[in-house]
Amino acid sequence: MSIEPVIRSARPDDLALIVELDTSARVSVASQRGGINWLVEHAPTESLDPEDVIQHCWVGTVDEHIVGFLRCVFDEVPQHGLVCSVERVYVTEQARELGFGDALLRHAIEHASNVGCVAIEGNALPGDRETKNLYERAGIVARKIIVSRRLNQ
Repeated sequence: MSIEPVIRSARPDDLALIVELDTSARVSVASQRGGINWLVEHAPTESLDPEDVIQHCWVGTVDEHIVGFLRCVFDEVPQHGLVCSVERVYVTEQARELGFGDALLRHAIEHASNVGCVAIEGNALPGDRETKNLYERAGIVARKIIVSRRLNQ
């Protein structure tokens, strides 16, 4: 028996669970290489404007139970056009390897195309093979790598 991922737009009553899932995601990111910097650069979902979170977020469900979410931001890039950036994608451990990440990303790509985006982008931390593989399965490939070194402060 296979589970068919169901993807839908987030609703206001989903916000508490999205915040809970984001907290879990942040805990796992903290232990990854580059994770602390990512956490500093990306505010927790609970501190964001709730309307904005809901407007640009989709959830994956099983029997109406949310098992993952994807949130995008949209930016107008001068001389390029509207770009959709996957800011967060997270699926609970129990629902991984069932296609929820792929389904969420397909939905985001379709939405980005429908609203006139010229590109969709995402980020993966160094060594985060699962996320990198997710993006590559969707045809999203590296276009730049950011390297960094902390300097004396």
